[in-house]
Amino acid sequence: MNKIVAAALGVVVMLGLCVSSARADGDLRDLGSARADGDNRGLTSAGADGDGQDVSRRQYQILLHQCSYANTAAARTSCRADVRQTYRIGAANPSLDCRTYSGVTVCGKLTLSPSERACVRNSVAQGISYRRSEVECYAFL
Repeated sequence: MNKIVAAALGVVVMLGLCVSSARADGDLRDLGSARADGDNRGLTSAGADGDGQDVSRRQYQILLHQCSYANTAAARTSCRADVRQTYRIGAANPSLDCRTYSGVTVCGKLTLSPSERACVRNSVAQGISYRRSEVECYAFL
């Protein structure tokens, strides 16, 4: 299985299908910025007491969407609950680490399964950057 994943990652590298930063992706041109009209309707805020880290509406959407890549239903549910508890729609957060590789955008720290961590180690050993390996193993394994 690891050889298949490593080969797939190698193909992605050879084809140059990655985007080195979230800002380079035209679909994410508003990444890190709240809408000018302040329209944040329909999205939940963190915690009933108002505690939580402010992020833009787009950052919040990315954080929720990246949960769909978690490898089990329980992990996806836990991820979404963590996002809702940790973040709230507000001002853009320029310190939130958002990145895009192979068409997948994620923000913040990723919680990797043991097999995903092994995939990252193997990919890094083959010369792929840690950040890229982390995103690709999280999304595609």
